[in-house]
Amino acid sequence: MHYDLHLHSNASDGALAPTELIQLCASESIEYLAITDHDTCRGYAEAQAAATQVGIHLFAGIEFTCLWKDRVIHVLGLGLDLTVPALQQYMDELVDLRMERAERIANKLIKKGLPADLLARVLAKAGEGQVGRPHFASVLVELGVVDSEQAAFEKYLGQSRPGHVKVLWPDLARTLELIQQLKGFSIIAHPTKYRFTFTKLRALVDDFIQLGGQGVEVSYPGLNPDQGKELQRLAAQKNLLLSAGSDFHSKQSAWSYPGRFPSLEMSDQHVLMHLIEAAA
Repeated sequence: MHYDLHLHSNASDGALAPTELIQLCASESIEYLAITDHDTCRGYAEAQAAATQVGIHLFAGIEFTCLWKDRVIHVLGLGLDLTVPALQQYMDELVDLRMERAERIANKLIKKGLPADLLARVLAKAGEGQVGRPHFASVLVELGVVDSEQAAFEKYLGQSRPGHVKVLWPDLARTLELIQQLKGFSIIAHPTKYRFTFTKLRALVDDFIQLGGQGVEVSYPGLNPDQGKELQRLAAQKNLLLSAGSDFHSKQSAWSYPGRFPSLEMSDQHVLMHLIEAAA
């Protein structure tokens, strides 16, 4: 089965509108899909209409930002029931957190000599999507302050940089409780990207399981084969579900494209099988 369970549209920090993203996935012959925008499901209705037209089975998904031991991690919620009332209150809180963060980042960077209308430019770049640091990075490139978005993070937006702002995101326990309320599957997203040692990653997994977490992403771009094998071994030891996805944001990122990630054998341990069964 050709699938991708981790992609982003312009409802958060992706480049393509939900319909455009669905059309791109159809051109890649993807059959099963989850658009997992950061902390929002705003693009789901549009994506679902487009998916129905092209025969793609779309699962409702969100990539939740949360805190574990004061470290930011991301948890994918897959196969969510978006009609549960608790979701809207949670989403509203995250919108407020992201806007407050954007204002604080802009103020810090303006004090470093960037244009006074920086926040207005960033909000225009975000449009109706969730504002985030990638929008700042894109604006800094347009202003000629840096040559690339990566350089924007390295010089201005990353940890210990002038524009870094720590946010009190919801903790892991609250995020997992919400995913359970939404009757979805919870997956630790791209675990090697947090730069944890494997000892610390195991500690995260243990806490995640204790709080009701169900799976881990074990296949995604940038993951080397040894890391992939170690993650699959850890998942087997802990009886966790497996997931995979491209983490697609833009056509400009050649390393990340819909449906393209290290192959992962289909089995009863794969979350896709559980998503299909739950949707039947």
